[in-house]
Amino acid sequence: MSLSCNSPSKVFDQPDLTVPVFVTENLTKVYQMGEVEVQALRGVDLQLYEREFVVLLGPSGSGKSTLLNILGGLDVPTAGIVRYRDEEITAFDDAALTRYRREHVGFVFQFYNLIPALTAKENVALVTEVADNPMEPVDALGLVGLKDRVDHFPAQLSGGEQQRVAIARAIAKQPDVLLCDEPTGALDVHTGVVVLEVIDRINRELGTTTAVITHNAAMSDMAHRVISMKDGRIGSVHTNEKRLSPEQLQW
Repeated sequence: MSLSCNSPSKVFDQPDLTVPVFVTENLTKVYQMGEVEVQALRGVDLQLYEREFVVLLGPSGSGKSTLLNILGGLDVPTAGIVRYRDEEITAFDDAALTRYRREHVGFVFQFYNLIPALTAKENVALVTEVADNPMEPVDALGLVGLKDRVDHFPAQLSGGEQQRVAIARAIAKQPDVLLCDEPTGALDVHTGVVVLEVIDRINRELGTTTAVITHNAAMSDMAHRVISMKDGRIGSVHTNEKRLSPEQLQW
């Protein structure tokens, strides 16, 4: 998969429901908080598909972030299985999980985690220097609309621009999967729409399987599927017949 900043020759409007990227079986996660056990996930069975855009919806404490962290190899379950394509990542050791994260997964979080002393281009280059098949940092920043800001430091950028740098950093290694945890949580509505437009574009133009965590139900209409979570379980799964663009969402 290669990318330029120009208009793509192909747009991926629909997922390939014959190709599961993730499959979880009876996924359980229990945290020990002193003498108290907190059950974050309670037997989650889930499939995410090639090129799919999924919104994971639910209140704080519903298990969304725990699920995303396990899919991304940032955490391990107490019980259950996670398969990424034909590999069982729950059987990986620490070194294999590190390789998996580096080679296959891009992360976007609520807070941007940029290094203040580095420019936008240098922040993105931190990833491209260790990736197997990266795009140029300037190209990644161009994709998120920041080609004229590549030499700016984080303090010289707005919150939305910093988040777009974080997205550029996540996609610069050309990951198969983009996992976003409340990517607009620290932004106002207008800026949040701009950031969602970027994430939507990554999915449509690169075909990157994308999962976005949110507690904001307004974002549901831009997804192929909406997976609602409550108390560590999947409560419902809804498929949108037609996806809305971010600017069409009713906030």
